[in-house]
Amino acid sequence: MPRPILERTVPDGSAVAVDPGAVNAAYARSLILVALLLCVAGVAFATDKTVSVVETVDIPASSSRTWATVQDFRGWQAWHPAFASTEIVRGPGNAKGTVRVLAARDGARFTEELLLHEDVSHVVQYRILQSPLPITNYVSSLKVQSTYEGSQVIWSSTFQVDAGAREEDIKKAIAGVYRAGLDHLGAVIR
Repeated sequence: MPRPILERTVPDGSAVAVDPGAVNAAYARSLILVALLLCVAGVAFATDKTVSVVETVDIPASSSRTWATVQDFRGWQAWHPAFASTEIVRGPGNAKGTVRVLAARDGARFTEELLLHEDVSHVVQYRILQSPLPITNYVSSLKVQSTYEGSQVIWSSTFQVDAGAREEDIKKAIAGVYRAGLDHLGAVIR
């Protein structure tokens, strides 16, 4: 059975034959194209979304004692059980611009640059230059502050998760690394 043909009047006043099936097919194709573009844009937006992780621990020791334990950018393996060694590849160690390769006990290697080492405010800030994690723009801070009962260490970061990786899995992995280090730090300082 042939499809019905409709007549439409165009701006110049003439009538044009229109096949509704063809119009619906073109409309459907344009909807599919828009949906695909939105999906692609959604993936692009997902990689631009900044996520954060924050873990803390209270330590029954003064902030200066806690800071003395964590502040050395060259020696986090002394208090973090997941880290095996640190190699300084550029800079003196605790100065802005120092680059280290932090080796984990599982063999993973992280190349990180020191952005801030502040003895007065007890803050170390660094960024990851290279890592096996599917993340970009990772910047992290380790801060020690005084409390009534001693000190608190706050380890936080912001980053973007690469397309194809699950945000919750990455956040959980990073929080797990922070938690392992912070929990062990309490045992090291006591």
